[in-house]
Order: sequence, then structure tokens, then C-alpha cells
Amino acid sequence: MAKVVRLQDAPQIGLAGRDAREIVWGGNGSAQMTFRRVVIPVPEPGAAPRTQHLHRGFEECIHILSGTGVMRAGRGTLLPVGPGDTVLVPADEPHATSNTGSEPLVMLCFFPVPDIRPGTIELG
Repeated sequence: MAKVVRLQDAPQIGLAGRDAREIVWGGNGSAQMTFRRVVIPVPEPGAAPRTQHLHRGFEECIHILSGTGVMRAGRGTLLPVGPGDTVLVPADEPHATSNTGSEPLVMLCFFPVPDIRPGTIELG
């Protein structure tokens, strides 16, 4: 049966340097996907960029709602991103998104699995 998940009811997950909420995932009934909202704040001056991570065996699709940033993909590709952009990250490709603007970077992230934790590897 269809249901509504309100953003304020979505669990906040402990990801360093950003506010991430798991809106849809296996823990609230999804059988085949995870849908997450991530807000990356404006970085403090001199802050180190976030380290890359990868998803073993599954893709990630990221849609930018607002703000500007850059995704470091693979071993050095830099992809500028802004509102309306969508990035498809292949399975097993290292990546990290950083805020390069003067306002929070707000993204929606989609994964084709109900729980990304077992397949996500932090590389830093």
C-alpha cells in the first residue's frame, strides 16, 4: 500500500559534514531502493574536502536541487554540478561531492538497493 513519508519523520543518518535523511529504504518498507536527501553546508574556510567513497555492486543517481558544487569522480575527474543537474555514478566508482557555493548544496540520492550500508565503502 502507498504511504507518505514526511521529511521530518525520515531518520537522520550520521554522515560526517552533511545532513542526510533516509526517506525511503528497507527499514521503512522499501523492497528495492533507497531514496535519500542530503544537505552539504557551505564549507568553513580551509576545510579539507570530504574523502571519496564507493558503492560495491550498485549505482548511485544524484539530482541537485539547489546550490553549487563539484563531484570528484574516479581518480581525479571533477564534475561541476548545480540546480537541475543529475549525475549517474557507476557501481564501484570512487566519488565525493563538495559544496563550492555560498548556500547549502541540496541533493536527492537514489540507490537500487533497500540498504546501502553493506555495500558502501569509505575510502578515506
